[in-house]
Amino acid sequence: MKPILFEPVASPHFVPFDGTLRIDDLSTEPPDRSAKKKENEAALEELRDRLAGLQRKLYADGRFALLLVFQAMDAAGKDGTVREVMRGVNPAGCRVHAFKAPSPEELAHDFLWRVEKALPERRYIGIFNRSHYEEVLVVRVNPKFLDAQHLPNRPGGLGQLWKERHESIVDAEQRWARSGTAILKFYLHVSKDEQKKRILERIDDPEDHWKFNAGDLVARGQWTEYMAAYQDALAATSRPWAPWYAIPADSKHYMRRTVAEIVVATLERLDPRYPPVSEKEQEEMRRCRQALASEP
Repeated sequence: MKPILFEPVASPHFVPFDGTLRIDDLSTEPPDRSAKKKENEAALEELRDRLAGLQRKLYADGRFALLLVFQAMDAAGKDGTVREVMRGVNPAGCRVHAFKAPSPEELAHDFLWRVEKALPERRYIGIFNRSHYEEVLVVRVNPKFLDAQHLPNRPGGLGQLWKERHESIVDAEQRWARSGTAILKFYLHVSKDEQKKRILERIDDPEDHWKFNAGDLVARGQWTEYMAAYQDALAATSRPWAPWYAIPADSKHYMRRTVAEIVVATLERLDPRYPPVSEKEQEEMRRCRQALASEP
């Protein structure tokens, strides 16, 4: 069985499978001549309606799950994108997980253990706000976090470790796809200048103070290291069964519309359908209808 449930959606932001991605070549701004804010917001509204209908079919069909993975630097817009794209979708058909620092129990297992427990069941949409990729991003930039993992074999240069983890991720995602999970991975690519602007807005707006985390500035000081980690992770793990899309994130309305377009197009390619009703079931419904209609 091929581990591909759909042909990846064509997009100018598609990360190729050949490992040639260079993060310096990616734009944080929408393409020239792209739609304006009002057009993008109107398009997003229409896409949300289509997504809601497709989700109902996905749930009724029961053969597939959809996993959406979001990774980005702080203030790139992960939370807002999830909120705006998924608004209108039945929350009973969604599973959202925001992965924080691993617990002692999670650290005692393979790095994929906690993520695999959170995978969506068939018929559900699962959303990972941060994910298993933290182990080749945050941990790579801050290798001191490896101390708590008590690895039995920890290479001195660590380059081999990241390579092995990339391979483990590719293998795991292929297995998930074979089990009926369509995987879409979104890297929201924000510029350093735009991130600075958004963090300052959080500081200046009392209603956004809860969003501020001084640790964001620590990661900002490691920008170059993070970009190198993202480049290697995206290039090594974009595959036909689990493609990456590097979405320009400086324009929130463009970013949200683009993510929604890819999600809707993917579900349309899965082509979920309402299950057929047998003649026996139809006869039972006719009997029940007649009984209800004849009630005084």
